[in-house]
Amino acid sequence: MASIPPQARSKQLRACLLCSIIQHPMDFRKNGCPNCEELMQMKGSPDRISVCTTTYFDGIIAVIDTEASWVARWQRTSKYVRGMYAVRVKGRIPEDVEAELESRGIKYRPRDQSDQD
Repeated sequence: MASIPPQARSKQLRACLLCSIIQHPMDFRKNGCPNCEELMQMKGSPDRISVCTTTYFDGIIAVIDTEASWVARWQRTSKYVRGMYAVRVKGRIPEDVEAELESRGIKYRPRDQSDQD
C-alpha cells in the first residue's frame, strides 16, 4: 500500500509515468513503484527514478477502494494499490520499458490523456 506524503514534502512529489501513482522520491527509492516495479525497476536507483517518474503532473486523486471507485476505473487505476494518483502525467516511459510492454502484448497508453478511448 502506498503512503500519503506529508504536506511539507509536497513540492518534491513525483508521479510514475506508467501507473501515475504519486510518491516522494525517497519512497520510490526505498520501495520502488507499488504497481509496476517489475517493469520500471526503480527500487534503489536514483537514475531510474529520474527517467521513470516526473514532477510534471496535474491533479491528485486519492483512491481508497480501488475496485469500487468509478474514478479509479475512469483513470485506469482500479487494479492498482490504494494511494494518491495524478489525473494527468506529462512525459513518456523509457523506450526499454515500452519495448518490454510490447513484447508482453500490452499496449502503452500515455497518462497525459493524449490517447483517449
